[in-house]
Amino acid sequence: MVRTVLVPVDGSPLSSRALRYALREFPDAELTAYHVIDLFEPDYADQAVASMYEPMLGSDEWYRFVGEVRDRRFTEVDEIAADYDRSVATDSDIGDPKRLVLEYATDEDVDQIVLGAHGRSDTKRAVYGSVAERVVRRAPVPVTVVR
Repeated sequence: MVRTVLVPVDGSPLSSRALRYALREFPDAELTAYHVIDLFEPDYADQAVASMYEPMLGSDEWYRFVGEVRDRRFTEVDEIAADYDRSVATDSDIGDPKRLVLEYATDEDVDQIVLGAHGRSDTKRAVYGSVAERVVRRAPVPVTVVR
């Protein structure tokens, strides 16, 4: 029996689709939407570089930007969960999504992971890596990939 489900969210349509899938398929489970702030993801990286070189911006500005993005992601999660008359716990970290999703699943004793896969080309996968591929290969629990 699946008691806890981890759904990594990144604001993409596929992560929203994965959340909807988890809400439908695991109606009795406790769901957690998990957002990892990836320092190498273009939006976050661009803002980090700007905060280093702009005299008016600093680390406080970057953290404010990151917090705003995280809050938007979790507002989207709440709106989707409301469509199913459910609530979803939320959590976030800063770092490498491939590593942190696996650590979270282990540390929090998750029973199932549901995530969206972007289906990037081989070229983009080589540059950005594949979170879904790494999670599927190394997860300590069953993983459902939604496309």
